[in-house]
Amino acid sequence: MLAEHPWAGKTFSGEWTVPTGGRQSVIEPATGDVLTEVGMANAADISIACRSASDAQAAWAATDPREKSRIFLAAAAAIEADKDALARYIARETGGILPKAEHEVREAVFILQRAAAMAIDSQGLVLPSGPGRLSYARRVPHGVVGVISPFNFPLILSIRAVAPALAAGNAVVLKPDPRTPVTGGFITALALQRAGLPAGVLHVLPGAGDAGEALCTDRHVKMIAFTGSTAIGRRVGELAGKHLKKVALELGGKNALIVLENADLDLAASNAAWGAWLHQGQICMASGKILAHASIAKALTEKLAEKARHLPVGNPANGNVALGPLINAQQCQRVAGIVADSVAAGATLEAGGTADGAFYAPTVLSGVTRQMRAFREEFFGPVASVIAFDTDDEAVELANDTEYGLSAAVISRDVGRAMAIGDRLNTGLLHINDQTVADDCVNPFGGCGDSGNGGSVGGPADRDEFSHWQWVTVKREPLPTPF
Repeated sequence: MLAEHPWAGKTFSGEWTVPTGGRQSVIEPATGDVLTEVGMANAADISIACRSASDAQAAWAATDPREKSRIFLAAAAAIEADKDALARYIARETGGILPKAEHEVREAVFILQRAAAMAIDSQGLVLPSGPGRLSYARRVPHGVVGVISPFNFPLILSIRAVAPALAAGNAVVLKPDPRTPVTGGFITALALQRAGLPAGVLHVLPGAGDAGEALCTDRHVKMIAFTGSTAIGRRVGELAGKHLKKVALELGGKNALIVLENADLDLAASNAAWGAWLHQGQICMASGKILAHASIAKALTEKLAEKARHLPVGNPANGNVALGPLINAQQCQRVAGIVADSVAAGATLEAGGTADGAFYAPTVLSGVTRQMRAFREEFFGPVASVIAFDTDDEAVELANDTEYGLSAAVISRDVGRAMAIGDRLNTGLLHINDQTVADDCVNPFGGCGDSGNGGSVGGPADRDEFSHWQWVTVKREPLPTPF
């Protein structure tokens, strides 16, 4: 599928077209080399796409449900057939290790298969009513859904909104991050185009901030699904809310992993390392605060530091490495700055803390306190911050001392105690005897506070997000009224 390479200098609107916004090179994070070149949309291109999507939406909503289902299954098969090449491309474009890229491909196939089932699922309820009157509620599409997706898991985080939005009968305008436009958008467009999706139903337009703002304000767009930073999410919510659009915001996180004194320390260290360093920590669910009982905090820190010193870092396309580069050198320097400021404020650097271009070594900080940037800010980098606590109440207070509310986890041999702690945590996702990074794609996924607006995507939440209720009543004939 990638051999077609039709996106060179272009965007997708049912066919590959040259936008007025120009062209942009896509840089491979591990090497700094130009990987490809794509078209860049501006506000005018977004306006054209939104109008085209609106024109195509009604016919798509009226398409036979079995035909919709067939299209999603065919798209899933197209991705499955090219899975090895797609995974290698994801690894190169995102800087992620190959197993992470392979996971993205597998989940994309599954999400499309779920969309196929959603297209033929029940879409309403019969409601109680009096004699001679039928009353029912049905789910109807919003119309055009705008999707803005990020760079870290671009295939999954685009297709998890695109597929159910289409399955619900919407047309979609997708703006992937311009740093990952192929894996964040064009792979999905190629698969669905090959499967027979009608032209105009899906548009994929990488673009900068002006394109995103145009998508949030266009009158043809009725909903925005955004995944990204909290700062940009606030702007998206402001623009979309001003224009009375539905908004689904999935934002950042400063997620707590609580390790109690009765935990198996080897298992706890393994889970903490995975939660903190997977994909270089560039995950909204990353274990940003590792809260360890004071009696085991030193031992857990030593185990994490030992792991950090032995995990290989390098180009994921060339070797068997555990960590690849961050998305670019600027992000690497941001992480280094948070670490340096926290060490200057009194934290201890136990391992790592070194940068080389876009590569940042897996890092362990101990002695982290509430006043430090390492406690308060989302790293989006491979840093494990260890904070000691004495009581369960203190652990809950430390975990909840954040504006975020995405994911949390508790590790303990006493499951009842762990669940009691979990019940007190302000979080959208909760995991007992696991780390904080998890998503099965059949579960509602979302957070609260600065992690989002309380909505969810995935599983049973998809129908709620990407359609709305319409109440319908039918009488055999009109009846007289008191007027």
